[in-house]
Amino acid sequence: MAAVLARNITKRFDDVLAVNGITLTVSDGEFMVLLGPSGCGKTTFLRIVCGLEQQTSGDLVIGGNLVNDIPPRARGVAMMFQSYGLYPHYTVRNNIAFPLKTQRVPRADIGKKVTWAANLLGISDLLDRRPRQLSGGERQRVALARALVREPTALLLDEPLSNLDAKMRASARQEIRQFQQRVGITTIYVTHDQVEAMGMGDRIAVIDHGQLRQVGTPTEIYDDPADRFVATFVGTPPMNLLARNGGYLGFRPENFLPKEMIDDGNAEEFSFRVDRSEYLGSERIVYGAIDGSDPAQVVTAKLPPAHVAETSIRPGEWHRFAVRPNALRHFDADGRRAAHR
Repeated sequence: MAAVLARNITKRFDDVLAVNGITLTVSDGEFMVLLGPSGCGKTTFLRIVCGLEQQTSGDLVIGGNLVNDIPPRARGVAMMFQSYGLYPHYTVRNNIAFPLKTQRVPRADIGKKVTWAANLLGISDLLDRRPRQLSGGERQRVALARALVREPTALLLDEPLSNLDAKMRASARQEIRQFQQRVGITTIYVTHDQVEAMGMGDRIAVIDHGQLRQVGTPTEIYDDPADRFVATFVGTPPMNLLARNGGYLGFRPENFLPKEMIDDGNAEEFSFRVDRSEYLGSERIVYGAIDGSDPAQVVTAKLPPAHVAETSIRPGEWHRFAVRPNALRHFDADGRRAAHR
């Protein structure tokens, strides 16, 4: 396995700055998630690591070796694409074996490696089938086996679950994470889905408009966002932000509660008008506006189970809500995180 180090990586496509000076270290054996909206540059960055794109400037080091001018096949990494890219006329066995055949690996060794990868991914009984005979989850495991059969030092995954339905994605997340932990391979995983990012990553690198906005554990990203973009991109519903004294005051919906639920005398209190609510079984999301703030700005509260089934909070009513001081986050006029006040 190997660490991956990107130093001030920049990529331009004519007048478009797709990747803007990203510096990022992925430790040996780490599961790093690149999270951001579509078109933010995360896939371009992954393709630079793989060698399918050449950076305009900056250095890339894999396993201690500078690989700026090294072709993809010699970098020791494997990339699994969103579409999986399986050959429909090949059997599963031949799909897995394909990268070894192109490297002219001896036939006996190919057989051993295919058997190893198939056993590792639990698809030994599928080796004589073709992709059209497989489920989405099975095709995903075949693509993963094909990526691993070369025994790469790092694994790059580009939106690998986007073609699966919601139920299958939840199962696939667990399978991929457990597999990565078992083999200990350095992994960079690209997604725009924050559930995937929060549930799978050792750390998350949040990217927007080609820039790295924050790197941290899921807890750090969620609890202590570095700027307004991270605060509002991560979290469902996102963090509430109120204009206040030339900056912004932020708090998560689950920390915005009826005053009677908060016994802290230092809590920040608000007059909250309820416009509507959504009952989601284990929680209730309440939408409304805060007195004195922009009336067009929607503020959300997430009520805990004790207040879900039966609640006296009705649309059109005003209520006293509050946030404990340790749950408040402050951002300056430029949207960057400011010190606690």
